[in-house]
Amino acid sequence: MYTVTFKFENGDRVAAYAVPGENLLEVAQKTNVAIDAPCGGNGACGKCKVKLVGGELESPKTHHITDEEYAQGWRLSCVSKVTADVEVLVPDIASAYRSRMKVADLDSAEELHIFEKTKADVMEAGIEFKNDLEVMIVAMEAPSLDNTMPDNERLIWALKDAGSASDVSITYIALKKLAETLRKSSFKVQCVIQRVGDKIEVLDVIPAGEAAKVCGLAVDIGTTSVAALIIDMQNGEILAKASTGNAQIRYGADVINRIIEQQKDGGRKKLQDAIVEETLNPLIGEMCRSAKISPKQVYRMCVAGNTTMNHLLLGVDADPVRMEPFIPTFFETDSLVAQDLGLNIYPRARIIMAPNIGSYVGGDITAGTLASTIWNSEEMSLFIDLGTNGELVFGNAEFMMSCACSAGPAFEGGDISCGMRATDGAIEACEIDRETMVPTFKIVGDAGQKPVGICGSGIIDIISELFRCGIISPKGKFIREGERIRHDEYGMGSYVLAFKEEAASVKDIELTEVDIDNFIRAKGAIFSAIRVMLQSLDFDVSMIDRVLVAGGIGSGINMKNAVSIGMFPDIELEKFLYIGNSSLSGAYTMLYSVSAEEKVAEVAHNMTYLELSNEPTYMDEFVACCFLPHTDAGLFPSLEMK
Repeated sequence: MYTVTFKFENGDRVAAYAVPGENLLEVAQKTNVAIDAPCGGNGACGKCKVKLVGGELESPKTHHITDEEYAQGWRLSCVSKVTADVEVLVPDIASAYRSRMKVADLDSAEELHIFEKTKADVMEAGIEFKNDLEVMIVAMEAPSLDNTMPDNERLIWALKDAGSASDVSITYIALKKLAETLRKSSFKVQCVIQRVGDKIEVLDVIPAGEAAKVCGLAVDIGTTSVAALIIDMQNGEILAKASTGNAQIRYGADVINRIIEQQKDGGRKKLQDAIVEETLNPLIGEMCRSAKISPKQVYRMCVAGNTTMNHLLLGVDADPVRMEPFIPTFFETDSLVAQDLGLNIYPRARIIMAPNIGSYVGGDITAGTLASTIWNSEEMSLFIDLGTNGELVFGNAEFMMSCACSAGPAFEGGDISCGMRATDGAIEACEIDRETMVPTFKIVGDAGQKPVGICGSGIIDIISELFRCGIISPKGKFIREGERIRHDEYGMGSYVLAFKEEAASVKDIELTEVDIDNFIRAKGAIFSAIRVMLQSLDFDVSMIDRVLVAGGIGSGINMKNAVSIGMFPDIELEKFLYIGNSSLSGAYTMLYSVSAEEKVAEVAHNMTYLELSNEPTYMDEFVACCFLPHTDAGLFPSLEMK
């Protein structure tokens, strides 16, 4: 056995043991060391770089590592074998999946406006913002030798009288606390209850003098990242908001790789632990500390995730999702409580799952559709959620059709050499001078922040600008030369946005031809899905009244640039609107409103699901879209006029 020591830039170390010849990435995975491996460890992406600082590794040089980097000790962990005791540095690069758990500043968070707008829109559409959780204060006569009624019956009768209830039940959690709490508060207590009709269930009992916070947790579980918020269930106020990477990403960047991984021995538990123990529970802890509440005061949870993420969260076999005829274990479930999944909140907190409607269109889209309110509009609306999977909904109050395409993780910075999520240090917008080819960019974070990488909205801008300036061809190949344009020993070109001395990174921040090709395929998947879905309805783009764009791609995309690269249809720019993380907005609405939860179920049942893999024209459309902007220039008449 050999000792493998993983060293981190903050000085921490983790030691593990490996058998001779064991793969270094697999050693890291079983030790819960976070090494980014979007390709699942097959050597394709080049993101699992570590630096050899001591000992030996059997590690071939690949095209992802330059001669200079190799001489400095950089190695790809997925192709490295442990042949002796070894120490490696795991860099804290922005593309790593746990790129700094981020708790939002609620005083300045831009998306709070989106949540308020969502609330206003759904209320205008007839959704009542009210839930069935309450706090009731009841006082009882203390027991005596003349009044020997047991504590539970004493509370039940008091609640029946005060709450006009015909039936009252007390959970085991509340029952265990009852005797001490009653006597501590002189038989005047606050009860956290769930009321359904004239029935009351007591979830918790709290002394009358203490603050009774009734909170809820809304979570958007994405393939690449997870966003969440905690709200006050009595008034809807957002108490904390946070995001982090999905720890499952070390088992692959897309749902197919995750499903394959969960088929291995112990795979289901590994994937479930990655999302529950490594992602959600730490996120909950951070938010509760920020909100100054106990996790046990979170009495309800709403989850919006794609079909595969929902299966992996529950530890349910997801393999049938990817195998024809693509049948998941469930579309809807209403039988879960927090303790079933090991979530660190109130143990019997009910978990609301936004319903799935197909193997690749899940609860994140039904929740997002709720937030978009296209179900209440006469306008023909196209809703697009940009993530690892690109999901689309088209329709209005009369009908809705949905479909999904595999866009890959490019929109969230995956499959891009310097890609990252839209967190501090990300280049989120860019312009390039046509003559000098010098970039000017906007960076997420505080003034003076140095760039660390590029998020999705920044990648769209950069590719659009490179194409506009004649630096790349319609195929995404570099056709101009200059200080910022480089070619490696294989002839592969790249454009440098920031040299390493200008950046908060271990290397230059650049966009390569491989990155551009990956992004062209991602944007091609979106546009071809739009085309096929509209064709199936005998519609064309001129019939689209508005386009609602969602996803954690940044503070908003430059829609003009997205059209210019052929990602979105060439229609009036006034018709486009960025609506933020609609999945989380929808989960928030479902969490707080029973009426909204019922509406989402109705929306899901009324939505038609189009399986693109069964559409004979989809692949031809996709190939035609893998060009800037498209092989058919006639689809983009406004660009021809320039």
